[in-house]
Amino acid sequence: MPEALFPTGGVAFVGAGPGDPELLTVKAARLIGQADLVLYAGSLVPQGVVALARAGAQVVDSSPLSLDQTHALLVATVRQGGLAARVHTGDPSLYGAVSEQIRLLVADGIPYTVVPGVTSAAAAAAAFGVSFTEPEATQTLILTRQAGRTPMPPGESLAELARHGASMAVYLSAGDPEGVARALAEGGLPGETPVAVAHRLGWPGEKRRLATIDTLAQTVRAEGMDRQTVFLVLPGLGRGTTSKLYDSSFGHGFRPAREDD
Repeated sequence: MPEALFPTGGVAFVGAGPGDPELLTVKAARLIGQADLVLYAGSLVPQGVVALARAGAQVVDSSPLSLDQTHALLVATVRQGGLAARVHTGDPSLYGAVSEQIRLLVADGIPYTVVPGVTSAAAAAAAFGVSFTEPEATQTLILTRQAGRTPMPPGESLAELARHGASMAVYLSAGDPEGVARALAEGGLPGETPVAVAHRLGWPGEKRRLATIDTLAQTVRAEGMDRQTVFLVLPGLGRGTTSKLYDSSFGHGFRPAREDD
């Protein structure tokens, strides 16, 4: 999206990826660097991303602001003919508040665009050196979460989704690892099913740990993993052409996917 597409101002929703500024797309980095307003959630978007803002840009942490307040900042920038970069962690389409922000912009006649970002599931798979799809094992990836304050729609409980036997990326659920493990087991996945756990990927102090459904809760509690943690549930490992899970964060430690591999 060249800046000329917004000759009278506009809003770019920018995916910031999981944390590593080098995982920004070229377009995302360019728009952050061009923006007159960079609006970001301080607890979710690292300073390395925000540092790309140009000198003189207005940089605002949206964490303490309401939806109406963030909208007012975006509108004020655009009404002055400026470019506002609304920076979201990961990809804006996943577990964010983009849709409600867009509805407000449309109601006020504000032009916008959305720039996708690297979601933490993809970043975690790369970090662990694993594939979600395994020939003759699974060709499906389910992105989901455990029910919490946000309930799951009918037919989308973690246990019901686990019954497909597909790979899963479970977001926003580290606060209840026992519940996650219980739901996966209720869905029929064996206790030895590999689970790769990634916490704050790309941030200082990131953690990557290998577990199974049986050891998931213990691993998460022992490591103090809470917010910004994604679980990769990988039942295809051991059933397809790849039978071992490699922890590329440590450079060693092939872990059997099943005891009889």
